[in-house]
This record gives sequence, C-alpha cells and structure tokens, in this order.
Amino acid sequence: MAADSGCSPPTSPLALPCAFSPAPRRQYLAVCARDGRLRIWDSDGGGNLRQEYAPSARLSAACSCVAWGPCRTTKEGPQRKKRKSEAGQSAGQSDLLALGTAAGTVLIYSTVKGDLHCTLDGGHNGGVNSVQWHPEESLLYSGSDDTHIVEWDLQMGKSRCKWKADRAAVTSLCVSPDGKLLLSAGMTIKMWDLETKEVYRRFTGHSTMVTMLCFATNRPPDSNGLYFVSGAAHDRLLSVWQVRSDGKDKNSVVSFTLTDEPQHIDLQTSNNKDEAVRLAVVCRDGQLHLFEHFLNGPCKKPLSPVCSVQVSSVGGKAEGDTPVPVPLLASSLCADKQNLVLAYGNQLQPVVEKMPINATERHMCLVRDLHTTLSLSVDAAVSKVKTPIVNEQKSKVLIPGLPGHQAPIKAAPSKSEKRKQGSSATEISIEERLEQIGLSVSGGKGEDKAAASSLQTDSFAVLLVQGLESKDEKILNKIFQTKKEILIKKTVARLPPTAVLPLLEELSRRLQGHPFAAMLIVQWLKAVLTQHTSYLSSLPDLVSQLGVLYHMIESRVKLYHQLTRLHGKLYLLMTQVAASSTAPKAGDLDHTAKLVYEEESSDEDEDSGAEGLHDDDSDDWEEEEEKEGAMEMMEDGENHADKDDDEDDMKEESKVNGDSDLDPENESEEE
Repeated sequence: MAADSGCSPPTSPLALPCAFSPAPRRQYLAVCARDGRLRIWDSDGGGNLRQEYAPSARLSAACSCVAWGPCRTTKEGPQRKKRKSEAGQSAGQSDLLALGTAAGTVLIYSTVKGDLHCTLDGGHNGGVNSVQWHPEESLLYSGSDDTHIVEWDLQMGKSRCKWKADRAAVTSLCVSPDGKLLLSAGMTIKMWDLETKEVYRRFTGHSTMVTMLCFATNRPPDSNGLYFVSGAAHDRLLSVWQVRSDGKDKNSVVSFTLTDEPQHIDLQTSNNKDEAVRLAVVCRDGQLHLFEHFLNGPCKKPLSPVCSVQVSSVGGKAEGDTPVPVPLLASSLCADKQNLVLAYGNQLQPVVEKMPINATERHMCLVRDLHTTLSLSVDAAVSKVKTPIVNEQKSKVLIPGLPGHQAPIKAAPSKSEKRKQGSSATEISIEERLEQIGLSVSGGKGEDKAAASSLQTDSFAVLLVQGLESKDEKILNKIFQTKKEILIKKTVARLPPTAVLPLLEELSRRLQGHPFAAMLIVQWLKAVLTQHTSYLSSLPDLVSQLGVLYHMIESRVKLYHQLTRLHGKLYLLMTQVAASSTAPKAGDLDHTAKLVYEEESSDEDEDSGAEGLHDDDSDDWEEEEEKEGAMEMMEDGENHADKDDDEDDMKEESKVNGDSDLDPENESEEE
C-alpha cells in the first residue's frame, strides 16, 4: 500500500480481512473475525480492544474485505459545531472504515461515532471482493463477483458510476497516489483512466486470480517510472510491472520470491530513482518477508528477501511439549524505517508488537509466551453488556442440548452447595462414558436395543462436538472407528451447523493418513456432504474450505488408474510364478509312447513308387524300354483280334435273323 494514501491493500480470499490504519501513526488494527464481528485493536497501547461492532447480517453476509479511509476530518452528512477538544482529537485520526460483504453491500463504519455511518447497497449483484478509497475526493471504489466496478459518492450515499471491468470476477483494486488511475484485476490486470473510465493499459502474466495490487512509485505514467506490485493465488512470486510510455510493458520487470501465497502486504513507495521501495509481505504459512530494492529497470533474477521473521511459542515444561509456530496476521512498516509493527496469534485476540528491524540477520525467530501475553482487557466504555440480577428462588436454568437429548432442569446451586458437590463429586469421566456407550450397543434386544441405539447416537453427536472443540484425539478416534452406516448418518444429522466445518477439516486431515483409516473416513465424509448440503451451499468461502479435500481426492483418482494397471501386471506375474512352481519338472516326464499306429498299405505304396521310378545306376534302360514297347504292341494286337471276333459274331446273328436278304444299298448305308 502507499504510505501516503492510507488505503489497505486487498487481502486474499483465504485470509481474514485485517488492516492497519493509514500512516503515519498506525494506531489501530481492524480485524474481521470468522464470527462476523469487527474488532478494532489499539496498536499503540499494548493491543487493547478499543471497539467492537457486530453487523446485523454478519451470519448471512460475512465481511470479505476491509479498507481504512484517509486521515482527514469527515465532511459527509450534516455538520455541527464542534468543541475544541473534539476538533483536536479528530483532526489527525482515522475515522471511516469500509467493509465489503458477501451480499454485495458496502458498510461504512465510523470509529469516532462507534457505530455504522452509512450502508451502500444496490450496486452489486455478487459478493464484494475489494474496496479502495480515493486519496483526495470523497469517493469509494468496489469490485465484485458480478464483474463490475462501482464508484460510490459518500456525500450522496449512492453509486456515481458503474462499468464492466472483466469477463471474470474482479478480485482486487488499487487507486494511484495521485487519484487519476485505477488498477483492477481478475485473471488479467487492467489500468483505467478514472476521468474517461477507459482502459489505459493491459497486463497479462498470472495464471491464477490476482489477489493483491499495490502502486510502488508516485511518478507520472509517461515518465517510465510508474511501477506497481501484484500477487496471485497459489503463486509464490510477487511481480513488479513497469508502465512504459511506448506501451512495451507486457512482462514483469522484477519478481520477489516467497515461501507461500501472499496474504497481506505493506509497502513504502519510492518518490525518485535514488529511493528504494520497501515491502513487508505476510505469507499464508505465517512468515514475514522484508524486501528492499531500487526500481530502475528490469531484473532477470528473482530477488530473495532481505530478512525473514517468524514467531514461535514457548515449549512447555513437559518433555513432549515442543515450540509451535504462531501465524502472523498482518504487518506494517513504520515511518522511521527502523521499526516494524506485527500482529500475530489468534484472530479473536491478536497480539500487536513493535520490533526493530535488524538487516544483518537473514532469519529471525521471535519466541513469545502467548499464555501470559493474552489478557483480554476491554474498556468499560466499549463493553455495553450489563450483568442481570437473577432471583435464585424464581428463576430456572435451561441446559442446552441437542434434539432428542433430554437433560433434567434444575435450579442453579448456591455457593455452599457447589463446595459440597466439589468435595464429594463423583463425576463420570469421558473414558467411562465411552465405555458405557460401547456396552449399550451390545446389550438388550427389542425395545431396549432401540432405546440404546437412539441414546448412543445422541451421545455420539455430543461427544463429537466436544472432541472437535477440545481436539481430543482419544474421543475422535473412538467415534471415527465405528463402521455402522445408520449410526454415522444419525450422528451427522444431529450435529449443529457450527460443527460442520470443523468436522470437515478434521476429516480431510485424517483422510491423508493410512488408507485403512481413509475407508472409514469416507463414510463420514459422504454423510456430512449429503446431510448438510444446504448449509454448505450457503457459505461464501466454500471453495477455499473444500479446496484441500478436492485436490486430494483428484490426485488419488489420477493415481487409481496407474495403480490398477500395476496391480494387474503384478497379479499376472504372480500367477505365472505360482503356475511355474507347481508344474512338474522336465526330468520327471515319461518318454514312452502310449499309442503306436501303423498303416497297412504303406509297403504297397512303397513298391508302386519304386516301380514308377528309373534306376539311374542301371545301364540297360534302353532294353527295358524296347521290352515295354513290344508288350504294348502285343496288347494292341490282342485288342484287334477281339474286335474281329466280335464282328463275326454280329454277322452270324444277322444271318439268323434274316438280315442277309437286305438290299446291297441298305448294306452300304449300314456300312
């Protein structure tokens, strides 16, 4: 972000919306927690809670982005004559805070009033992803999932202009320090002229959604000295782009290497070439990286951080306790360039600390004891909750429970009764409850068995909620080892909606373990997705919640085909090896013939074949041919003799029949 404008950069959709108040004081830290409440912490006075605001639609329309307005006295709305004390307090104080919601509305919160200033609605049809203030005029810009950018007039409380920015959702916005240019990003980065609302330049280079945009210099665009920084989802690089006068600015000129996806960025701009740009980037893994570079042109090699900071907790006195890394939420560079403000720890109660920057150490690890540091101190003016006066004789205490879980209603015991109960308490431990649940499954038939199963389902739901809240591995292991599908469905159906997301996170974590355990976890996962579909579909950040689970299932499905092929090849190989080991050896075979077949005409064929062939070694082959010729002549003579005999016989027969009296003409015809 620019150090002068005081506008917070857009945060990643996966991160919590949080931002420090604008320079130079950085006196407040605004955090929108997952419960939908806006909490403003005092960064100067030890991290005390200063204000808390709960929007009316915080459950249905959660806050998606936060941006502080510039440090100036508010001119919106009717003005009244202020006292000298009020004027001195509000002159150099950050007042307005813009909150973008998932319902498409923008809330303007006033820290001076401690209440909502106005609501800007009717401009977007989708969730707001980024809000940015104009550094000079009373204007606000918002980008939404409906691919449009809206320019709001805070004096009128209405939209001033609206135009389509991209084909996809607008995920990030940034206004130039002089208020003349606007950067918008979805899949591509566009630079707009705010006077004409036309595209001035286009920049492409990110393969995923751009989640962060920030101007790095205060120079005019025609001087080849205007630079801006961009970061994208699932990208471990920050890209620096140069706006050149010749229009040849298609590729980034500098890149900064990170350890994970960027979630929060703070930047001190450069006014000339001799002044370096300083960046403080908080990554998704909870580490902070500091960069310092002179922007004078392209740099081919990616730049490493000058210093990396990480916060760790103190290990306990027990032998098994080890230091655990504490995630960083946000950071801010001080104006003196020697100190750094950090916000780390839990979102409900972050710890704000100011530390000096030591550039000689490349890696710094801050060891902090969060148990002693966290002490929630709320001012009496902030907390408006009053303790009611309870009449113990007439009042009754209702014990909360789940549907079907009947608990006796008793009056609240007095202090003396509590002491007596404490001395002779025989409360059943959780392990004994689990053992009783296990016994109730096996015992009883008929109606007793049905009653035991219903009681067990309810107890399973109660214990599952307790295990998710306390993160007790013994309780969760006992519950997730059940194999009955009906019991799993009833247990999941009785869960409250607030326990669905923690259950999904626990199931996705266990799904990455042993494959045998994953077979049981899949049944629970199926029951959750079928029973609580309506609740999950109403969540605005469902994609980020189920992203890890989706990628894990997709990777396993891709490997399934390869594993089945390998299994088939191994099975074929093992069957061949088993068949070869059980088959008889070659030496054990019986070579004697079981059946012999002889043909009778084999000798005759051999003789006939021998007669038909000439012997090459015989010298009297000519004599044999002559003998054969003589034999053929004798056979022909015999045939002629037979024919003559037949003719004589025919003549005799004709004489007997009287054929001799025929005419000689007929004889000639017959001949």
